[in-house]
Amino acid sequence: MKSLYKLIGHHGAFRQSLGLKGRAYKNAPIFAILRRRGYAIALSCPFLLQGLLQALPPAFIPQAQAQAGGAIQMKASRVEANSNTGIVTATGNVRIDYPTRQIYATSAQAQYYSQEQRIVLSGNVDVLQEGNSLQAETVTYLIAEGRFVATPGPNEQVEAVYILPAPPAPAAGANPGGGTGGGTGGGTGGGNSAGGAAMPPPVSIPAVPDELPADLGPINSPNSF
Repeated sequence: MKSLYKLIGHHGAFRQSLGLKGRAYKNAPIFAILRRRGYAIALSCPFLLQGLLQALPPAFIPQAQAQAGGAIQMKASRVEANSNTGIVTATGNVRIDYPTRQIYATSAQAQYYSQEQRIVLSGNVDVLQEGNSLQAETVTYLIAEGRFVATPGPNEQVEAVYILPAPPAPAAGANPGGGTGGGTGGGTGGGNSAGGAAMPPPVSIPAVPDELPADLGPINSPNSF
């Protein structure tokens, strides 16, 4: 118990993240539950995940931060971390902020699996990223892949809103009238084509033969039919 207390209490980054100085951490209410069994730590106040990971042994520190870049901030009413399993569990008004990837999420509970590099959000999950939104009962975020997997609750559906990118602007000097067909075709072929493609040539009608069969009269003759 003493060694774990010393590990967390005297860690400079941990005390700095809590704003504690000197021996004030000894009476700080943040150590609501501290037990040596399994080195599990439960905190009963909002807490920054980055400070907790810095305070834990090196074997527990997740590699997602080094691989993906940046830090993932997790705030909740209660956060529990276990160095044996490498799982951080947050419950109660959970808020997650990942500035590097512009991800902001809220949920009732969140579990961070350091070995698998994934975060599982459950309970009225709402995720925002670069204007896109995702709402579901359970959302799993795969950090290494940058991919979300959403699952709805019973008799519910996943609601997602994605902003489509704007179409690319036309290149400089491009002819909006349709290129070669409209610019150089001229006449009927290029002028009447809305899309710029040349009109097909007119169908040629064969000439009438000079001599007709004797049993056929003129076209306008009543005996021609």
